[in-house]
Amino acid sequence: MVLDRFLLASKGFERHLRTVAPDGWGAPTPCTDWDVRALVNHMTRGNLNYVGLLRGATREEFLAQREADALGDDPVAAFTGSVQACADAFAEEGALDRVVDYPLGKLTGRQALALRTADSTVHTWDLARALGADETLDPGLVAWIDESHDEIFAGLAPGPRFFADPPPGAPHATRQDRVLTRFGRDPR
Repeated sequence: MVLDRFLLASKGFERHLRTVAPDGWGAPTPCTDWDVRALVNHMTRGNLNYVGLLRGATREEFLAQREADALGDDPVAAFTGSVQACADAFAEEGALDRVVDYPLGKLTGRQALALRTADSTVHTWDLARALGADETLDPGLVAWIDESHDEIFAGLAPGPRFFADPPPGAPHATRQDRVLTRFGRDPR
């Protein structure tokens, strides 16, 4: 199930990625330090870094590779290849139960893939916002992140991009808005 969610989140990101215009790679994103290319590189490199974790990479190695270019001349192919590599690695026998040295603490492959899936879902919204595209996220993924937030982030300290408790939101906010707000986004 967790692998299916990861693939679904990745498909959502890929759908928007395939619409990036040749002159759109420098467009700003809600992640203020990144333009579209940097966001896509973060997603691609992240998938590859998670594969590395499953292969025994340390948190230091993970962090050292975070910004390394993974896109080359074909960002779409690089991203889709990274998704396949990540899915293949997590589909290996025992991978979901393996303990990895994630930068925010040791966790199982299952929890690492859940984190990757939540990150992929939220970054899909970031990419859609940057492209001026439909920002509607998969409602099943949104519901899962909303309902499973504590489990997904169990044992990890809250950071600047995710919060232990949802910050105050607007009355009558949608579930998607609540999830995005919890991840430090302003869905307005």
